[in-house]
Amino acid sequence: MTMTDRALLVIDAQQSFRLRPYFREDDVAAYVERQQALIDGAAKAGIPIIQIFHVEDEGPFSEASGLVSTLSPLTIVPDVTFRKRRHSALVGTGLDVWLTRNGIRELIVSGIRTEQCCETTTRHASDLGYRIDFVAEATLTFPMIDVRGREWSAAEIRARSELVLADRFARIATVEEALAGLTRTRAAA
Repeated sequence: MTMTDRALLVIDAQQSFRLRPYFREDDVAAYVERQQALIDGAAKAGIPIIQIFHVEDEGPFSEASGLVSTLSPLTIVPDVTFRKRRHSALVGTGLDVWLTRNGIRELIVSGIRTEQCCETTTRHASDLGYRIDFVAEATLTFPMIDVRGREWSAAEIRARSELVLADRFARIATVEEALAGLTRTRAAA
């Protein structure tokens, strides 16, 4: 497999999240370090970098808010940028067309939120036949409270995403493994 068959998705790594009531700085520094290492490694390896922004008509995710911009302090120079209105970056964005036109068959998934847009895009892309490296350490999420009142930590949510995606929809990879493009294995769905 050549490097041109792969692309890095940086999903929703945007300032908009800083205005959400659930946003916490707790894990941001570790996330930014791993996300930046992935972005820098992809750029150095010649892997196309695709930036995805989530947009809505109102609030911090609206274009008018001025917050639909790269999460500070990340630095990214994407090859292409798409805007989405759904959880999957493959719904209504033209991303699938771009990937097909550019011969991309393998995706490296990273960004915000682990269990929402990153996981949903991973499942969708896998169902479309893409090979996926899900780089959980280069994803960010926030604690959530379930219907029974239990608070799930960001680490627990990330571990749950790894559990349900592993060998079904994606290979769970570190930044270094994803950049190395190690041989993938996929179990039957």
